[in-house]
Amino acid sequence: MKFVKLGYAAVAVLIVASAIAESQLKDSLPADQPVWVIPGLFALLLVWPASRHWRQRFTKMTMVGDKLRYETGVLSKATRTIQLSKVQDVTVRQSLGQRMGGIGDLSIETAGESSRLNLPQYRSTAVDRRPHYRRVAQNRSERNT
Repeated sequence: MKFVKLGYAAVAVLIVASAIAESQLKDSLPADQPVWVIPGLFALLLVWPASRHWRQRFTKMTMVGDKLRYETGVLSKATRTIQLSKVQDVTVRQSLGQRMGGIGDLSIETAGESSRLNLPQYRSTAVDRRPHYRRVAQNRSERNT
């Protein structure tokens, strides 16, 4: 969510800067051009953070018994259920920017047909504290004994 807010802020700064630039340069612009055209074009950039925001808001991961349930979608839903006993690997990858933002790309590998679930931009600081990850680790240690 931090990068989404940063995207909204960057677009807002561009819109304000374009409005100021247009007011300063109004003499050199065509006379028939409406005042809102340049800031309006920059306002179209709001589509990028808004799409990331909506995608993030409509993605859920929950624990149901010994299963991890991953749901995504706004109008049409896609659900994936993973049995914790089949989890083979949980990987968190972070770039420098992601580390600074406290997020990372989470990848869960399971035994089975579609063996990898990738969760981009997941809050990595909360991974170790979430009960379902502790349960995955506990199930893996029980299997190995």
